[in-house]
Amino acid sequence: MREKPPLSFWQIWNMCFGFLGIQFGFALQNANVSRIFQTLGAEIDDLPILWVAAPLTGLIVQPIIGYMSDRTWGRFGRRRPYFTIGAILASLALFVMPNSPTLWVAAGMLWVMDASINVSMEPFRAFVGDMLPERQRTSGFAMQSFFIGIGAVVASALPYMMTNWLDVSNTAAPGQIPDSVKWSFYLGGAVFFVAVMWTVLRTREYSPQELAEFDAARPSEHVADNTALRPASKYLTGGIAWAVVGAIGWLLILQNGLDKQLYVLAGGFMAFGVLQVITALMQRADKTTNGLYEIVHDLFHMPRVMRQLAVVQFFSWFALFAMWIYGTAAVTSHHFGTSDTSSAVYNNGADWVGVLFAAYNGFAALAAIAIPFVASRLGCRVCHMLNVGIGGLSLISFYFISDPKLLLIPMIGVGIAWASILSLPYALLSSNLPSHKMGVYMGIFNFFIVIPQLVAASVLGLVIREFFDKASIFGLVIGGVLMIVSGFAVLLVDKAAEPQ
Repeated sequence: MREKPPLSFWQIWNMCFGFLGIQFGFALQNANVSRIFQTLGAEIDDLPILWVAAPLTGLIVQPIIGYMSDRTWGRFGRRRPYFTIGAILASLALFVMPNSPTLWVAAGMLWVMDASINVSMEPFRAFVGDMLPERQRTSGFAMQSFFIGIGAVVASALPYMMTNWLDVSNTAAPGQIPDSVKWSFYLGGAVFFVAVMWTVLRTREYSPQELAEFDAARPSEHVADNTALRPASKYLTGGIAWAVVGAIGWLLILQNGLDKQLYVLAGGFMAFGVLQVITALMQRADKTTNGLYEIVHDLFHMPRVMRQLAVVQFFSWFALFAMWIYGTAAVTSHHFGTSDTSSAVYNNGADWVGVLFAAYNGFAALAAIAIPFVASRLGCRVCHMLNVGIGGLSLISFYFISDPKLLLIPMIGVGIAWASILSLPYALLSSNLPSHKMGVYMGIFNFFIVIPQLVAASVLGLVIREFFDKASIFGLVIGGVLMIVSGFAVLLVDKAAEPQ
């Protein structure tokens, strides 16, 4: 039996370097898309539904790319072709996004940009599982977190630096995107492509045959692959139930004039129901070798640890999405006292949000260095609980801090939580997945990143409007509370899931 050899520091560095570019694009999106939407005329309570593009594209793209990359092998490897395709498309989208002439064009470009980012990003998670032995995976995912932090530091602060260091204007005529934002996106497109291609050109991949040999050397409980068929009748009855609930919800929303953002949830229920019905029909027709059927099968037969981690992911990513949606609106209104997107005060506040986002990513890069050492002593579960607890309290503190400059302090805690969210759940998961399904399971795992974001996009606008009088600062408070909840949820994950 052949065991997977450990990689050197620089080998891990090269295989993770592409994440610097991915996060460069992702951070530009997170820090500036709400600003672009508001500039083009979006209302505060419309922001969540406009942001639905990001999670919805991830929900569709990531399991498909994971499934396809598991089955890809050729001259250019297994995961690297997807790194390359995604980098090209995402770089082009970053050039186009800040030139959107209308709100609907900007919303459409967000779909394109996020789909492209997901094509590159999803295989990177599986890549760590492919290349590293279990004892190095926490370090591998932490290295990704490090590059995520470094890339996002610069990307988030770019508009501020453009204005204050290079004297590029951060204001423009009403309805026009400032030049500082435009040039930041142009630079981001170039960095995205170069960083990803560094990983593509400076790494090799194990063949499927080699990965099979490595799996044979692992304890059987770590490579369990449930191939038992779920009865078609269960798919059918479950699908009909989900579809009916979604349809009833849709009618209630329509008849009672409820918030239009709730249509996303109702539509999601119906879509999941229809998907199960299609799966049942394919199984009865003995058409079970296609990608759609296999993804749904794996979804319903995921490892126990993956189901437990799904709860953790739901609460932590709901919290993060709340911060990304309402970060700009909360700081500009609560700390700078304005919602006038054409004013210098608003744009100075928006630039400061970019600095704050850069700060938490910088702190995340530093935290990523320490996390493997702390996790090796406390275990991944306890370490993660402490990290996200600190992050949750930090988000809540935004409500009580009045001086915008002091907001840098809670960003330390948010950075610690961010580094942990990007590394420790993946380290726990990857040790319990078979190599030949690493990609598809990592893609399915991202359902539990996407679903809370869809829920947030559907209900946060309604909650903030109806219960908090459109005070966007409470979006951050809600996020902080749910991040603390995610910390308690991780303690329910089986202790045996800890990497060996």
